Amino acid sequence: MQWIITGDGMKKLIIPDSEMVVMALQDEIRRSSEARYDHRLHSVLLVAHGMNCWQVSEILGDAPRTIEYWVNRFLDEGLAGLADADRPGRPKKLTENQIAQIDNVLRGSPSEARLAGNVWDGKLLSTYILTAFGVDLSVRQSQRLFRQLGFRLRKPRPQIARANPELQEEFKKNETMGRR
Repeated sequence: MQWIITGDGMKKLIIPDSEMVVMALQDEIRRSSEARYDHRLHSVLLVAHGMNCWQVSEILGDAPRTIEYWVNRFLDEGLAGLADADRPGRPKKLTENQIAQIDNVLRGSPSEARLAGNVWDGKLLSTYILTAFGVDLSVRQSQRLFRQLGFRLRKPRPQIARANPELQEEFKKNETMGRR
């Protein structure tokens, strides 16, 4: 941290790489509902101190129209107007408990879940969810669920029917052949 003495004798603090710091702080504000509420409070506070929406938007990084919207909500509804409203969207098809059960099942093989198959894939997971919970989840959504739970889709490498493993090993690049 650096500082410079200004004309009025106050120290002016300088944060190195301030553009990156500003972006990181704005990301942190967006991450939490409490931080978003506090951010809106600060916006209204700055307007109450006499700044216009354009000035507040320059400082806080929000659109001037957004600042105006927050101030109007505050004037109409008070502090409750600054709280996060319910976000629109389709309700989840699976409960958190069901997702936890799916996470446990995916750690085993499909045969342990009484399904025909050796490796979990989107189609097999979709079938499991339908039979276990009665929820029709598409194959694509099932594949997204894999990623959300930290799994990666992997396909087994096929083995050639009459392949000789010793010849295959000899054919592979090794230290003696050199690398291209």
